[in-house]
Amino acid sequence: MDGVDEVRVWLQQLMDTVITELDGTHFDIPPRVRAVEAMIAPPGSAAAPYYTQPSLDFSRPGRTWLPTMDETRFPLWQLISTWYHEGVPGHHLQLAQWTHLADRLSTYQTAIGAVSGNIEGWALYAERLMDELGYLTVPGARLGYLDAQQMRAVRVVIDIGMHLELQVPADSPLHAGETWTPEIAREFFGAHSGRPAAFIDSEIVRYLGWPGQAISYKLGERAWLAGREAARAARGADFDLKQWHAAALSLGSLGLDDLTDELAKL
Repeated sequence: MDGVDEVRVWLQQLMDTVITELDGTHFDIPPRVRAVEAMIAPPGSAAAPYYTQPSLDFSRPGRTWLPTMDETRFPLWQLISTWYHEGVPGHHLQLAQWTHLADRLSTYQTAIGAVSGNIEGWALYAERLMDELGYLTVPGARLGYLDAQQMRAVRVVIDIGMHLELQVPADSPLHAGETWTPEIAREFFGAHSGRPAAFIDSEIVRYLGWPGQAISYKLGERAWLAGREAARAARGADFDLKQWHAAALSLGSLGLDDLTDELAKL
């Protein structure tokens, strides 16, 4: 798609459509949570898209942010599952729901106690859910989803390798037997993804400054899936996915062990 404002409008329409279609079928979305804005990230932002939570009174809605990296043409196939992750049913439905329930949850549960594995795990669960619900049947859209999954596998390797100062496996075609460094990680990332250099540089800095955060995505997704399957097994034919989503998104922030246990009880 050509044009910065054009892609912003397209992303807004994508989220508005998904909210309309999911509300009442797979989720119960409170009226004030239905408001979410697609924004263009200001210069100097991180290279990856991100989400900001609404204010407590919802005078500022939840917002998704697209860094343009000085580009004016945007491949939509990479953006669809990403906006399911950042927007709806991903970060926005979870974090805006926590804000909606701020009078019933503690400040820790709604804000300062945010656990990366819980939040990013839900966002990956949301991407997978949209695939399960048939929203990624267009080949390009599913390719974008799978491409993002590959990137997340790559960064788990990088995160562990750099912070534990491990050796690159002996059968690696790149730097076999050498100790992981940010420079090797950058080359490895570039060789196993189609991301531009500026994006890779931004991501490497992120991993160096936040050890374990890249790993938390997949650990969190496993916790959400395990909790859902345990609840489904316990309830059998009485399991209702919409009710489970409503209860799960109302728990507030929990660590992964507690999250899995609580999800299984819903």
